[in-house]
Amino acid sequence: MAGRDGGGFDRRLIAPMILGSVLNPINSSMLAVALIPIGRAFDVPPAQTAWLVTGLYLATAIGQPVIGRLVDAFGPRPLYLIGTALVGIAGLLGAVAPTLGVLIASRVLLGFGTSAAFPASMALLRSESDRTGRSSPAGVLAALSASAQVIAVVGPTLGGLLIGLGGWKLIFTINVPLSLACLVLGALWLPRRPRGEESAHHRVDAFGIALFSVMLTAFMLFLMRPRVSGWYLVVVALVAGAAFTLRELRTADPFVDLRVLRGNGPLLATYLRQFLAYTTSYAFLYGYTQWLEEGRGLSASSAGLLLLPLSGAAIAVTALTGRHAEVRGKLLVGSFVQVAGVSALLLLHTSSPLWTLIAVAAIIGVPQGLTGLANQNALYAQADPERMGSSAGLLRTFMYLGALAASAANAAVFPHGATTAGLHHMAWLLVATAVLFLVTTLADRSLPNVGRTPETPETPAADEPSAATAEEPARR
Repeated sequence: MAGRDGGGFDRRLIAPMILGSVLNPINSSMLAVALIPIGRAFDVPPAQTAWLVTGLYLATAIGQPVIGRLVDAFGPRPLYLIGTALVGIAGLLGAVAPTLGVLIASRVLLGFGTSAAFPASMALLRSESDRTGRSSPAGVLAALSASAQVIAVVGPTLGGLLIGLGGWKLIFTINVPLSLACLVLGALWLPRRPRGEESAHHRVDAFGIALFSVMLTAFMLFLMRPRVSGWYLVVVALVAGAAFTLRELRTADPFVDLRVLRGNGPLLATYLRQFLAYTTSYAFLYGYTQWLEEGRGLSASSAGLLLLPLSGAAIAVTALTGRHAEVRGKLLVGSFVQVAGVSALLLLHTSSPLWTLIAVAAIIGVPQGLTGLANQNALYAQADPERMGSSAGLLRTFMYLGALAASAANAAVFPHGATTAGLHHMAWLLVATAVLFLVTTLADRSLPNVGRTPETPETPAADEPSAATAEEPARR
């Protein structure tokens, strides 16, 4: 196993990177089967338990780019350790929560805590690439994506088993040992930033971060309960958004460099695809699972087991395609299969045989195994290396914006319970979203160049351009 003094990638970093990066998807997916039991425990309808989803994703959507920018400024190690410590605290708070409000607060804290590992991991990958003089390690990128994909799809089954063993509080308690493991591995293996580098990026755009947070929070509060009386939230979001744009265009060291994004159409397209893909993915995960429990009458454990084919399909697809850096084929296949999968929801009803429920889950697993990995590889090629942490954070922000849109959609179609009619209404929304994802993929002419490497030897000579240099056209 290579160390930091060797010529290859420091493989000691893989364990803390992967374990930290799965904290968010495992907490996201386990909750899918716990919403109904939690609602029964606190005697509240699905429209209120939806805030458990929204609280996590709103905190994460804000926290990912904020912590990503702090990673760029102060290095990945301190942010990783602080974030994973918060995960353990949030797990304890959720396990002893006496009210739904306290439980939602624990999910908000959990969202901020789980926001550190992914941008820290992407920054570590970039620093390792610079240190070794080699391009991105495709195997490590694939391992990061595969682990998140696997945990996300296995999460409902794991959550169902934990609920069967000791109730829904176990899905919060499990964060304590996970947090401790991350802290130990991070303290042992994550490198400290050299002193000469620590003072280079100390300026943090606190005002820009505040405006971004106000804009996003106001917008999502309106989206969760869209009504005429909430018009002021739209106004607040628009004003904060306009102020944020002016601030970021004029400040010397912006939180989000809109000038760079404005000239980077491929990266913006990647962010849009991330939003669309995960709107569909999370709406299916939460909506379909709730319908299985309420509409179809299955227990939380049974619903979790029924989603195992989704897990198997996603794992198999990621394993088969993970080491191939090209992204266009993955996105095209994923988008076509996603359209077919969500269309199949229109055929389901309360007396549908189990094999059809299993088949729908398996079909949806295919795009889940393709799109996340493809978008991650695209971002690595398209983003400014100096802002890899914040760019990776923004990729996760658009992922969680999709999750928030999905939560709002589920609250709208299941106002009083997860009925079959509501499932069909959700299906039509997801068909439109999946078709838009397909259209944006077909229209993006930059995708064929992403992930392609020139036909040169793997170890270039000293006077030859490195593979990292070959990626620069994709960024431009």
